[in-house]
Amino acid sequence: MAAQQGRSLSNRLARWGVVIVLLYALVALLTPLLVQLGALADPNAGLENPINAAPSWAHWCGTDRLGRDVGVRTLAGSGVALQVVALALVLALLIGVPLGMLSGYLGGAVDRVLVLLMDTLYTLPVLLLSVVLAFLLGRGLPNAAAALCVVYVPQYFRVVRNQAAQVKAELYIEAAQSLGAGPLWILRRYLFRNVITSVPVLLTLNAADAVLILGGLGFLGLGLPESIPEWGSDLQQALTALPTGIWWTALFPGLAMFVLVLGLSFLGEGLESWVSGGDAAGGI
Repeated sequence: MAAQQGRSLSNRLARWGVVIVLLYALVALLTPLLVQLGALADPNAGLENPINAAPSWAHWCGTDRLGRDVGVRTLAGSGVALQVVALALVLALLIGVPLGMLSGYLGGAVDRVLVLLMDTLYTLPVLLLSVVLAFLLGRGLPNAAAALCVVYVPQYFRVVRNQAAQVKAELYIEAAQSLGAGPLWILRRYLFRNVITSVPVLLTLNAADAVLILGGLGFLGLGLPESIPEWGSDLQQALTALPTGIWWTALFPGLAMFVLVLGLSFLGEGLESWVSGGDAAGGI
């Protein structure tokens, strides 16, 4: 009974996660329109809107030090965050999954070299590694995605490599090899289908983590240019305004980041329960 209640709770959380992520994705599609409404840095914005204005009917979330609407900029930041995180994780998948499959299947010197390299990256603190990479690459959307990509490649490699090594020992793999099947055919036909099942869970949990890291890079001034709406840089700019009572420039970007991370975490927990077989028949 307790296990059934736990699975039911995981399913409800997963549904909430799906709703939250879809809402953010919808906002991301509207990002170009939001940018036109004043989310970008505009030197003349202060001449059109009041500077550091408190939330009102004219500006529901207030304005910042340049007269930009905080609500519009926060919503536009949703699209930017999803773009960077999606690009980073897709690149990490394209690199980490094939390398993990090759390492687990081939073994030998190839496996030892790849494991040593990935373990070295994995032992480094995630935020520190991303900060160093972002500093070396410079600010910009592709550079931020590349910095996050390198951070997550070892995680996909380790998970896929361990599963590939287990699948390699199965009898049907030996039978296929005895019948003359080549490594590429075995990797594509057998290993990929078996190792890919755990990737969606890791993907959603990494996405939540990547949102926070991207915000941390922006807060440190190493993420995206100020002209691009980004929650971390907005929080950094709001830090100096908080002592003067201008709380709204920090509240809404921080709240948007928190809700997205919460939704992705809910989705990841639900997927983990489903993949583990707890509620495979009912689904999410």
